[in-house]
Amino acid sequence: MHSADEEQPSLIKASRLRVGEVACGVVFLALASAVAISIGPADLPFGGVLRAIVARIPGTGVRSGLNPIDNGILWDIRAPRIVLGGIVGATLAISGASYQGVFQNALADPYLLGVASGAGLGATIAIAVAHVGLGATIGLLPPAAFLGAVCAVSATYTLAKSGRHRNTQSLLLAGVAIGSFLTAIQTFVQQRAEPTLQQVYAWILGGLATASWGEVVLVIPYVTVAGAILLSCRRILDVLAVGDDEAQSLGVNPARVRMLVVAAATLGTAAVVSVSGLIGFVGIIVPHTIRLVVGPSYRRILPLSLLFGAGFLIFADLVARTVLSPAEVPLGVITAGLGAPFFLVVLRNAHSL
Repeated sequence: MHSADEEQPSLIKASRLRVGEVACGVVFLALASAVAISIGPADLPFGGVLRAIVARIPGTGVRSGLNPIDNGILWDIRAPRIVLGGIVGATLAISGASYQGVFQNALADPYLLGVASGAGLGATIAIAVAHVGLGATIGLLPPAAFLGAVCAVSATYTLAKSGRHRNTQSLLLAGVAIGSFLTAIQTFVQQRAEPTLQQVYAWILGGLATASWGEVVLVIPYVTVAGAILLSCRRILDVLAVGDDEAQSLGVNPARVRMLVVAAATLGTAAVVSVSGLIGFVGIIVPHTIRLVVGPSYRRILPLSLLFGAGFLIFADLVARTVLSPAEVPLGVITAGLGAPFFLVVLRNAHSL
């Protein structure tokens, strides 16, 4: 018979991230990127793509294996789209996993506290009032969506703190209230600017058709800071799983940790949503699938969500731009088509999570 002290190290060891799991994530991401970079309306030879990538490395002396037109397609269209898709998918997945850890709810997602409605309102105002088209990638649209998302979550926190009971339930209810209010305003703005409805709906459905290196540069600082904070909190999320009282006895301040994690997840989500639109279900599908495979420890869920989330969205975007080629299906439609049935399965089994 073993004592509790003797069993604790084995439990800690069992929750550690394994090399094989990381390797699977890296292979999945690499495979998704390789397939997506080669397939499209203009198929690129994979060998030529590899030579073109190696040719960009200083000192290799390798010449690109692509003609000038294909080379332009690779570096100006397809590569930034794949990189941005990976960043968006990774950020939504790790943010969703963090929200689930903070609220102890497998159905929580990155849009829980009003990010989606705030970003949607900001984008709608930019398009409808300022007459900004979807091609304005580094113009007014992304900052407007980002500002709207941040303001929405700030309003949610302010409303939650103004009540008598300051807990996670009041925060969630405040998020629902703020989200509904901002959605109503968004609908009013859309009605007042009816000619821009198509552009607004195109943004709301999400997509990476206008992806550019400028957008990649725009979001990298935000997602880097957010990702670093969330990954550094993965051990503490495991501690929160045992309850607030037990966490406090171990020297953890649950309220402060929740504030930090939610703020970081919101920052990252707002940044990627501002350039991709509202792409749903990634923050639920990826973390929960990983949880089913590797167990409940966030020391494993968060890093793996980063890798598999990136690969998942790259694959989803590949489907979005090829299934009806040369036309594109909104990326949000693809992820919803995959996520809605998955969400129903999770909801049906939520009592056991």
